[in-house]
Amino acid sequence: MREGLRARKFSAVDLAEAHLAEIEKTNAHYNAFITITRDKALDMAAASDAKLAKGQGGLIEGIPVGVKDLFCTKDVLTTAASHILDGFKPPYESTVTQKIWDAGGVMLGKLNMDEFAMGSANLTSYYGLVVSPWQKVQSAECRVQSKGENDNSALSTPNSALVPGGSSGGSAAAVAANLCPVALGTDTGGSIRQPASFCGIVGIKPTYGRCSRWGIVAFASSLDQAGPIARNVRDCAIMLSVMCGHDAKDSTSMKLAVPDFAAALSGNVKGKKIGIPKEYRVDGMDAEILAMWDRGATLLREAGAEIVDISLPHTKYALPAYYIVAPAECSSNLARYDGIRFGLRAGDAGDSLTAMYEKTRAAGFGQEVKKRILIGTYVLSAGYYDAYYKKAQRVRWLIAEDFRKAFEKVDAILTPTAPSAAFAIGEKNIDPITMYLNDVFTVPTSLAGLPGISIPGALNKDGLPLGLQLIGKAFDEETVLNVAYGLEQAINFKTIPLGV
Repeated sequence: MREGLRARKFSAVDLAEAHLAEIEKTNAHYNAFITITRDKALDMAAASDAKLAKGQGGLIEGIPVGVKDLFCTKDVLTTAASHILDGFKPPYESTVTQKIWDAGGVMLGKLNMDEFAMGSANLTSYYGLVVSPWQKVQSAECRVQSKGENDNSALSTPNSALVPGGSSGGSAAAVAANLCPVALGTDTGGSIRQPASFCGIVGIKPTYGRCSRWGIVAFASSLDQAGPIARNVRDCAIMLSVMCGHDAKDSTSMKLAVPDFAAALSGNVKGKKIGIPKEYRVDGMDAEILAMWDRGATLLREAGAEIVDISLPHTKYALPAYYIVAPAECSSNLARYDGIRFGLRAGDAGDSLTAMYEKTRAAGFGQEVKKRILIGTYVLSAGYYDAYYKKAQRVRWLIAEDFRKAFEKVDAILTPTAPSAAFAIGEKNIDPITMYLNDVFTVPTSLAGLPGISIPGALNKDGLPLGLQLIGKAFDEETVLNVAYGLEQAINFKTIPLGV
């Protein structure tokens, strides 16, 4: 698209209108967008055309972008998919989205998500669940992909609708369904990587501190990180170069030069050492995911990489530690939603201040958010802080130390992204423990603050995508992206969802 715009084969307005038409035609089904910014998109596209006509423009001039509704966008409804932020139009722009617009991006709208980014299936949004463009198939001919095996003829009659993953489910579904070429997501415990895996696309969580968190509605401040979702590694690399950079408004933003990530994509992995952690082979693991993982390691070995067995011994404690740390931070961050300053206000004129708070929060927050606030408040309370929160933070340090020791031996780590393919809507959400286990392979990376990327690795017997995750050293996104690019070329995954 970028080359076509620069060659004047089509205009930015043409591109925006084509995507807007597709959104308006199919969004009622997918429910990927909460807000469609048609007029703003066309105005931004026209401005891009004026720049391109003069031979000017930024790195992504004229490219349509979808924005997860966790990013504050000036004068555009920003809800975090929660009732409690009804009508909230920020008077400011998040740092990351401002960087996107400064580089020429065109905003198509705000994408659906799990409420306040709390969820792994995009089922908790106040604005309704998101439907994946992928469909389970019944044909026995559908097989795990390897080099060149991209035949879509086996994709036949669909069963029930599937989840797109979460919390960035709207972003992943929109990219997979061709509603936008790239989208912004956020990742706290796997919320970019897991939906990318479920939707057969690419998503990267950069190192904590690589992208500014300023203007992103906070869930867990020591974990939240912005990142791009796209259809291939190169597009993610281009977007990441735009999104990164130091921001004085975010005290956790690192003062580091931003590499040209796309320029580092040679695909050459010769001599690279790739770690395979034994602890990620969990009991009862899906045989097809194991086969995909083994195939990924084989392809890297054939490309000249050395496969090294490693140990991350504290992996089994990652999920319980995460589900103490993240709710604790959420209970603190979400205390600001009180009905006084912005968003929803519930109750009667005669209510006391406390009654108004209670009614607003009871009406404004969904069940999953309330559950995590209660858990977080409990683990921070007197008598329990040392027993739960402080201990979880110690475990978090041990997990980070495991990775530090592993990276003395290897350049990157290869694992599955998720323990399953996408599941049917309503299949797992009754059992919260089963739902939380969706993040078993992504949470350790988040707790350690490391970069991780998910790429499509194969199709399972039901014709659904399975993802491979590559984890790298802190602030070494170049290696992560390049190894992912080499593996992407070897896998040659080209299957698209039915009907797209």
